[in-house]
Amino acid sequence: MKLGAFSISLTVKDIHASLKFYEALGFISIGGNVADNWLILKNGSTVIGLFEGVFDRNMLTFNPGWDENGENLEEFTDIRELQKQLKNKDIALSSEADESSTGPASFMLFDPDGNPILFDQHR
Repeated sequence: MKLGAFSISLTVKDIHASLKFYEALGFISIGGNVADNWLILKNGSTVIGLFEGVFDRNMLTFNPGWDENGENLEEFTDIRELQKQLKNKDIALSSEADESSTGPASFMLFDPDGNPILFDQHR
């Protein structure tokens, strides 16, 4: 099962302060918009998202269709197929993508310890 690019999505109190901190650690911005209260940062192969006022808590994120640079992959498993595979394994989803749709969609689930995992396809 290919889940797509992985990142950790961090809920932050002040996106400007968080950006300054993570830049000091060597991260650079590769996406998002600080004016919209979200940024994607990268250091080597490590990707994190900073989100102010967007999510309630930190979460793991997978982006089907993207590599770790946010570039489109030629071949990938569509989010609706991933959702179907997980449901067939009796994984409970807290939100679902519309299986009759195409293109961008998302779904979410929680691991056994209550950690949220977002699957977010942008194309």
